[in-house]
Amino acid sequence: MSVLDDNIAKLDGYLVRFRETGIPNRIAGEDAAGSMGVFQSTSPVDKSVICDVAHGTAADIDKAANAAHDAFAAWRDMPASERKKIIIRIAEGIEARAEEIALCECWDTGQAYKFMSKAALRGAENFRYFADQVVQARDGQHLKSPTLMNITTRVPIGPVGVITPWNTPFMLSTWKIAPALAAGCTVVHKPAEASPLTARLLVKIAEEAGLPPGVLNTVNGFGEGAGKALCEHPKIKAIAFVGESRTGSLITKQGADTLKRNHLELGGKNPVIVFDDADLDRALDAAIFMIYSINGERCTSSSRLLVQDTIRKEFEAKLIKRVNNIKVGHPLDPKTEIGPLVTEEHFKKVTGYFDIAKEDGATVAAGGEVVGDKGYFVRPTLFTQADNKMRIAQEEIFGPVLTSIPFSSEEEALQIANDNPYGLTGYVWTNDLTRALRFTDKLEAGMIWVNSENVRHLPTPFGGVKSSGIGRDGGDWSFEFYMEQKHIGFATGQHKITKLGAL
Repeated sequence: MSVLDDNIAKLDGYLVRFRETGIPNRIAGEDAAGSMGVFQSTSPVDKSVICDVAHGTAADIDKAANAAHDAFAAWRDMPASERKKIIIRIAEGIEARAEEIALCECWDTGQAYKFMSKAALRGAENFRYFADQVVQARDGQHLKSPTLMNITTRVPIGPVGVITPWNTPFMLSTWKIAPALAAGCTVVHKPAEASPLTARLLVKIAEEAGLPPGVLNTVNGFGEGAGKALCEHPKIKAIAFVGESRTGSLITKQGADTLKRNHLELGGKNPVIVFDDADLDRALDAAIFMIYSINGERCTSSSRLLVQDTIRKEFEAKLIKRVNNIKVGHPLDPKTEIGPLVTEEHFKKVTGYFDIAKEDGATVAAGGEVVGDKGYFVRPTLFTQADNKMRIAQEEIFGPVLTSIPFSSEEEALQIANDNPYGLTGYVWTNDLTRALRFTDKLEAGMIWVNSENVRHLPTPFGGVKSSGIGRDGGDWSFEFYMEQKHIGFATGQHKITKLGAL
């Protein structure tokens, strides 16, 4: 039996329970039907139905928000050491079921097993990291003044809403939920309707690890129903969202009446800038990895290649050869590098840019084609002879599509890189340290890597500027979002108090 056949057989075993029972909502530790019945989850691999999913609406969100509210005080007041033990057990549960999570995620999203095989372990790492921060999360400062001993502390903000996307949904869910739980918050999670399987696994793993009922609740549904209700609910104090910028704007509006705190991790059209003094082989490897891995469906992908004109022809020639050699195939095959796009809607969006590129005058140097008719497969695509005014350079395609744009000088590269509504990440390739310092200082992005692909270090801040979002995740920045600062001043003596109305 091949590895692919073995993975398919294992997946069938894991999917049995989903096919039998569907995916209900999980509220206050109990399974709950959706008030709008069910919708069907389908696999992008062959368009087959995976299972029925509870269709939650405002009524279900209200029950979940009330459950999170009722569970909050006990979870907040649980000794930090006890919360830490539970969160570590969640990490252990994830590790024990890592294969199941990975295979289900591949089938649900179309992501290649080559990358998803480690996604669950990254999720476990998120829980372990934030578990280690639980005890000191409330620590503050001692700010002495002439008359007062001023101390600060942090307290959890309360029940929060977490809305996660369909690309690498399990890992991104843990990235939001782990620090919320570590801070002492309770959670209502609304997963993306296109990829609900692993959210169900996460809430079950958490409860089996000892997480009290109501601390983590999952309501499935659509943005216009369940998502909107979560953003508007008065008992939900904050919304952590990952997704497209247009939806982030709606979330801000929906939460305005309840003064909702928002953390928005939004889209990107990120430049990778390659100067002619760079290590070109490593730059080529990184540029390819950061756009074509994860099917190109990630916010930090390097979707604009800015390459110095002195090396452009040579660099693009090597790039075309490599792109044409990327293996498109079944996501459960370990040799596959690109699987199908997640939904028919997204497939149509991405493939629509093939004609847009030609209409704008760009050249389709590689790819630009669909593969087969059983699922939502496309060939990795490269556009050349492009300029930064084209739609393919300005709009987030969110697929395995790279646009190459030449530049002649450092100043022109910076102008092109910043001439975009997004500002999530940037990647700079040069062996000139002073240039790297100058360039990164002026580059409009929340995160920048020099001579590297995106290598995440959990304590560092993650987030963007401009249309790429508001706020930061990672390390103490996550606790700043999920917790409120509190100041207490203790008088150190009998300082003078101004008297009013005294005779």
